[in-house]
Amino acid sequence: MDFEVLTDSLPEDTSLPAFMVSTTRGFLPRQDPPAVLPSEFEALESILQDMPIRKASGEPGLLHSRELGTRVESFPNLVAEIDKYRDNKVILNALYRDYSFLLSAYLFEPCYDTYIKTDGQEYGLGRARLPANIAQPMAKVAELTGFKPFMEYAGSYALFNWRRLDPNRGMDYDNLALIRAFENGLDNKSSEAGFVLIHVEMVKHSHGLVSGVQKGLKALRDLDSPDRLSVFQEGLQEILEAFKKVNKVMNDMWQKSKPEAYSGFRTFIFGIHSQPMFPDGVIYEGVSVEPMKFRGESGANDSMIPLVDNFMCIDMPENPLTQILKDFRNYRPDGHKGYLKWVETVAKGTDDYPSVKEFSLGNQKTAVLYLLILDQIREFRGRHWNFTREYILKQGKRLHPKATGGSPIVEVYPRPLPRPSKLSP
Repeated sequence: MDFEVLTDSLPEDTSLPAFMVSTTRGFLPRQDPPAVLPSEFEALESILQDMPIRKASGEPGLLHSRELGTRVESFPNLVAEIDKYRDNKVILNALYRDYSFLLSAYLFEPCYDTYIKTDGQEYGLGRARLPANIAQPMAKVAELTGFKPFMEYAGSYALFNWRRLDPNRGMDYDNLALIRAFENGLDNKSSEAGFVLIHVEMVKHSHGLVSGVQKGLKALRDLDSPDRLSVFQEGLQEILEAFKKVNKVMNDMWQKSKPEAYSGFRTFIFGIHSQPMFPDGVIYEGVSVEPMKFRGESGANDSMIPLVDNFMCIDMPENPLTQILKDFRNYRPDGHKGYLKWVETVAKGTDDYPSVKEFSLGNQKTAVLYLLILDQIREFRGRHWNFTREYILKQGKRLHPKATGGSPIVEVYPRPLPRPSKLSP
């Protein structure tokens, strides 16, 4: 059975999940994320606007003065208001985004304070208890949207956290701005904004990856079609062209987000799993008497590279990093997870049709395209390694041992990376 991939993202339909998969928007949400919450959540809107270290007005915010915790003490518990929007999946996703920002800022506020006081050498301990006025609504919207009750890459921090400055213009980089931020990301020229918006711009081109994969898998199984090979070749070509665009945008990260600025806002996107700031996890008051642990926001949760890996039948080596990456699969929208699994299964082939890799290498033109796509993957992963080295390993006076998602970055990344696949089928 085929996986449902939309050819029309149906942006006006709020009964569908905000995140599905389409050939028009790829892995982006079906519609532009809501930038302002409904009136019932005015208190949440207000605290989020006052929260950043530097507010949209340029004035210092609650995190700058370390007063967020005090403000949260008088913040209302709005969990009862959520049911009004049970059938509006888009608003629910916006609520998930906004409660996750408040949650992370509250838990990591002491860490940021320690980080500043120690000149970047220590994070200290975060808050080990999340009050019910954040924990209960967070748990509620997470349950209704299918996310973990913690900040995620797609549903919150990156792919649902942008708006168009001019609604009538396209998604050009200079027409995008963040909706929420921790440091000074509400200034769309800041490094925090650049870090997030480059990811959004990259995923803007994911529709070409999805469209190409769909063509390729259809042709692979269409054994009696006289156009089978040419359609398969078209699919590979579309993947290649889309991947080139992704890599071109990715390279702009160097200009849009400076390595020396990353450590500041990075403080707020760590997780509470396998992090020394939260040795015992966090108790969500009114939700669980046992501490909860979740991985932090990470670009490794993006679906583009896993999609192409799965389509190309690339097998990953077994090591501590890939074990953690498997756990990261749980930190994606349900629609993305289902699609990636379906592609992986179909691309491997059956007794009735060959795998994508076998079919590609059986023809000179498709073999060349297959190798060119592999080279784009190599370029992507090589650049990501360079980002890791420059933005993380070379920054700070004392290196934090874990990445935001909890991987042992200091142990894993200095080693040579293994080859992602063998050429022979």
